[in-house]
Amino acid sequence: MLAGFRSFAKSPFAIVLFALLIVSFAIFGISDVFRQPSSSKVIVVGSRSVTPEDFKARFDNYRNQLQQQGQTLTPDEAVQRGVDRGMLQELALQESMAELIKKMGVRPSEALVGEVLHKQLSQLPANTRPFDPVTGKFDKQMYQRLLADNGMTPAGYEASLRDEIARSQFYASVANGLRTPRIYSALQAVYGLESRELSAFAINPTSVAQPTPPTDAQLQAFMTENAARLTLPETRVLSVVRFSAKALEPSVTVDPAEVQKTFDFRKDTLAQPETRSLVQIVAPDAKAAAAIAERLRKGEAPAAVAQAYGKQPVMILDKPKTALPDRKVADAAFALGEGQVSAPIAGELGQSVVKVLKINAAKAASLEAARPQIEADLRVQAAQSKAYDQTQAFQDARDGGASVVDAAGKAGALVVTTAPLTAQGTDLGGQPAAGLTPDVLKAAFALPAGGESDLIEAGKGEYFAVRVEKVNKAALPPLAEVRQPLAQQWMFNELVKRLKAKADELAARVRKGESMETVAASANAKIIKISGLSRETAQQHQALGRDLLIASFNAKPGEVFTASAPQAGYVVGRLDTVRAGDAAEIARATESMRPQTSMAYMNDIGQAGRTAARDRLEPKLNLTLARQAIGVDTEALAKTEKDGAAKGGAKKAAAQ
Repeated sequence: MLAGFRSFAKSPFAIVLFALLIVSFAIFGISDVFRQPSSSKVIVVGSRSVTPEDFKARFDNYRNQLQQQGQTLTPDEAVQRGVDRGMLQELALQESMAELIKKMGVRPSEALVGEVLHKQLSQLPANTRPFDPVTGKFDKQMYQRLLADNGMTPAGYEASLRDEIARSQFYASVANGLRTPRIYSALQAVYGLESRELSAFAINPTSVAQPTPPTDAQLQAFMTENAARLTLPETRVLSVVRFSAKALEPSVTVDPAEVQKTFDFRKDTLAQPETRSLVQIVAPDAKAAAAIAERLRKGEAPAAVAQAYGKQPVMILDKPKTALPDRKVADAAFALGEGQVSAPIAGELGQSVVKVLKINAAKAASLEAARPQIEADLRVQAAQSKAYDQTQAFQDARDGGASVVDAAGKAGALVVTTAPLTAQGTDLGGQPAAGLTPDVLKAAFALPAGGESDLIEAGKGEYFAVRVEKVNKAALPPLAEVRQPLAQQWMFNELVKRLKAKADELAARVRKGESMETVAASANAKIIKISGLSRETAQQHQALGRDLLIASFNAKPGEVFTASAPQAGYVVGRLDTVRAGDAAEIARATESMRPQTSMAYMNDIGQAGRTAARDRLEPKLNLTLARQAIGVDTEALAKTEKDGAAKGGAKKAAAQ
């Protein structure tokens, strides 16, 4: 796309078009260009709506959470996994419930919203709180920057806060006094504390015929049965051209004259102003201020002096004059010497007195001190300019008919040919290829074999172009490459089948009346007794395996069953007895579980309420717009789905 813009910008037609655009803007204005039509919403429910920008922000937050866990998710993968639909449905439930609560008249006051907002901001780490460090006053600009850094706006954040408060108030009113009947938790206690005793023996692997190595025909059939797990994904061999400012930085020589010029320009901002540490005591009136000043001059501790007037001293540490909010206090404080006390100051916030505790002299900017950072900045700028110049030379060569690889050679760019890579940028061993961005991979997997991309801009002086050298279609691996591990798995599966058949045979003998001891002895196995098994203690018996535990809890007294078990392969078990839990223990569990039961009940009510709100208000959802918002090519997706449906229909017709 970048290359297309560059080529178009050089054409005479572009000049004419830009001139027409300028004239049309002058006549009709440009404000409507940026005004979103009311119908362009992802979700609309009553007076509420979700814009494409809102949906994208939520999707980006979800994707960032996955990245922090070491996972990646492209927009196309989100569609394949149904993430887009799930997110759209969840937002529809949220917005429907919020609209219904609003219709009921539940609205938090602005005072309450402000109180909750202040509380939330106060709980942030000290270095991120949007409050002036000296006065403690709310700093609107810091607040806006904080939200912007997290992809939010004050209006959007405060609207979500109002929704949260209204929802909390609504559910709190519903839950107030809600306590489920004791029978609910009593049933759970009885269920959880019921204990079981069982007898079991493992099938000895030597009691069954050992599988022989499989034939090629058996392995081919095994591969076909497990094609979904064994099929290798499509991979591509790529030639990647990279223009990297970062890689060019070491080769950049910084001109000393430019360093001096930059230093002269930044000198004022690089200098360290004089800073002072002082203590300020606010006085109720001018007379009290004079008394405070006198006591401070006599050497009394500021804390004791302030306490005498019911005040707390304000400590201001290592601040420049510009950091003091009251200009009159700042002028007085910076006119004193170290250790001196001011006369009463009639400032903007009333009468006060200051004492200077320490003075840090101003430091003029030094070229030598600033040189490393200035040189680093100039090196980055020069490298980015050099990388851009390389892309210009590359594009000129491409416009002249050169291939991606040949144009890269003329521009002096690095070309790397990769190993076969999946669409996720990993080799078949799962190792990621270094330096490939999601945009590069998306472009590469949209091209045919031999296809070449335009320049792809990755920001900060990084550019890519890619050529698809080879396409390896998704297919089962050659048998020769997987023969040994596949044969081992086949033989293991065969052994498990034979163990299961043996277990079923022995279990049938027990069901017909033979004793467990006799049947176990015939299979060279020993019976083990398991007692005290309950749902509450199941975690302590995890070594038995999930399948055996489930079978034990599903069985009736006296029932014989078979189940797989870790390491043992297969076991034959019999549930001997089922005992009710101790009455006193059940009573204690009934009361202790009651709050959890009430919470679970309330959660069910909340989910049912959201579903009812959605069914009543019938929100309008625009899945296509949601997909476009997160960067999905919906036209290409529709074509792919249409082609897939056509192929599916053809296969069905052929089968009939």
